[in-house]
Amino acid sequence: MIKSELVQRIAERNPHLYQRDVENIVNAILDEITNALARGDRVELRGFGAFSVKRRDARVGRNPRTGQHVSVDEKSVPFFKTGKEMRERLNGEPSR
Repeated sequence: MIKSELVQRIAERNPHLYQRDVENIVNAILDEITNALARGDRVELRGFGAFSVKRRDARVGRNPRTGQHVSVDEKSVPFFKTGKEMRERLNGEPSR
């Protein structure tokens, strides 16, 4: 599912909202999650999961095409851990 499909489905379930308003809401939520991660905060959505930032140290990598060694800079990468309810739903376990 892509963002436009998500907006469409939410708009269909909420006919009292204009699609552009739903799109603004979805964008606002995603922007706030992104801003929080950029600040180094953790974002937890109970039952869904938690977003956090992990730091990857600088290292020496290898170009798979040429085999040549290249240096890879330190970087931050987003990380998502599913919540218990989502894991149970995905694995078909009964809800409690």
